[in-house]
Amino acid sequence: MTTPDPVSSMDPRPCWVRISRRIDASPGRVHRAWSDPEEMASWFPRQVEGSLTVGTRSILTWHDRRVPIDVLASDPPSLFRFRWSWPPDDSLQTVVTVQLADQGYGTLLTMSDGPFDVTAPGGLDAYAEALLGWGETITNLRAQVDFSVDLRRERR
Repeated sequence: MTTPDPVSSMDPRPCWVRISRRIDASPGRVHRAWSDPEEMASWFPRQVEGSLTVGTRSILTWHDRRVPIDVLASDPPSLFRFRWSWPPDDSLQTVVTVQLADQGYGTLLTMSDGPFDVTAPGGLDAYAEALLGWGETITNLRAQVDFSVDLRRERR
């Protein structure tokens, strides 16, 4: 009796991570948190090397890796989009789109990251990391822009 390969039996459609959150800050303030290197470093990576302007490559740095991103679009205060690569060999690339809309006295943030081809080598691991990581990251963003609090356990 043979055991089926779990990856080959998976749904072949690409997977996306999608998160919507309400943030008390204005869309302009939330957009700045994504598009300004110093602001982004206060809640996401340890450091941003580069300008985060459209058409440029910047590097997001954590304690254990450096991730290049290509900024594809920035339309303050409603949109920020970039492409980045996933480890281990950076062959999988996804596009992160952040849409911001007025909602009452704050902002409705809708973020998507994908597509993830979970049948490709490393695709399922990257998708799992994105599911876990983006929830934590958007929580950090909200804590920073709404309360000026850094929730990261250690600034790595």
